[in-house]
Amino acid sequence: MQRLASEAAGRRMDREHLGRRLIAGSALALVVAVVLSLSIGATGITLAALWRAIDAALFGSTDPVLLTEQLVLLDIRLPRTLLGAFVGAALAVSGAMMQGLFRNPLADPGIVGVSSGAALAAVATIALGNGLAAPWVQTFGIYALPFAAFLGGFLVTALLVAIAGRRGQLMIGTLLLAGIALGAIAGALTGLIAYASDDRELRDLTLWSLGSLSGASWPKVVAIVPFAVTIAVVMPLVVRALNGFLLGEAEAFHLGVDVERTKWLIIFTTAASVGAAVAVAGIVGFVGIVVPHFVRLIAGPDHRWVLPGSALLGATLLLLADVVARMAVRPAELPLGVVMAAIGAPVFLHLVLRRGIGGLE
Repeated sequence: MQRLASEAAGRRMDREHLGRRLIAGSALALVVAVVLSLSIGATGITLAALWRAIDAALFGSTDPVLLTEQLVLLDIRLPRTLLGAFVGAALAVSGAMMQGLFRNPLADPGIVGVSSGAALAAVATIALGNGLAAPWVQTFGIYALPFAAFLGGFLVTALLVAIAGRRGQLMIGTLLLAGIALGAIAGALTGLIAYASDDRELRDLTLWSLGSLSGASWPKVVAIVPFAVTIAVVMPLVVRALNGFLLGEAEAFHLGVDVERTKWLIIFTTAASVGAAVAVAGIVGFVGIVVPHFVRLIAGPDHRWVLPGSALLGATLLLLADVVARMAVRPAELPLGVVMAAIGAPVFLHLVLRRGIGGLE
């Protein structure tokens, strides 16, 4: 008995050691990804010009070379890097929380229809911007598309809660099935709008749905700050509850977890973060599935490591994918969703074939 207890303690220590190493390695990888994102581009301007660009921005300059460096590094690449890090982290953490909530490693932020609802609202704004959605576009201007995507994600979430909520309890099974159904309905409506669009609108819809960070700007960075703060605040609050959910809802309740409160917190945090990510980058797949599963393979199911590890690796993966998207066919740019699918699908298939996915352990 003592030997078994000693072996269990040894495994926990090994997992904690691996978890700490994972966090440290992921943080270092993120620093490298940020440097690459700021250094690589079609213009040939590198990170070595950053201090000159900052100096020109602070003290003013009429030198066209310095102004170009300032524009490229501070007004184009830096906002793009910050948005890419947020989108990757938001999708990965949302995926990790949804997988923990559903106790299913195949769960994804889009599983409850949030991504589909956000995409439907955005597609409607693009296609109907000169018609039914004209008042919305005129009111919000350049923010019309992000606001529409965010609102679409939240409306789907509110509808899901209305369907799955019974006497103050959130029925996870009902939520999952309703999310799949609402996602299918939103996809059908999106296809109908695309079918009725003209050639220009259809091209815009296609490019947006494939995902891109090309529209990054400082106003968008400011707009996602509240969502980034929300994710950072919520993560430590749900770690213990998610670890309890690994044993089951009843067991988590007996361990002192406020089960219903945690469900609501995770669902709305996922809705907010995924809606914001879709709003600024379009549809980007596989981050929410591949990254949390990869973290669990290394550090185990403990959400003390899964959540921060997913945030760091998700941000890193998306930034590296964005660098590939910018440079693969320069001066043109590949859609980010295409690059992520090309990276994520083979990796995910390899993980499935190598180990199989039967649970979160």
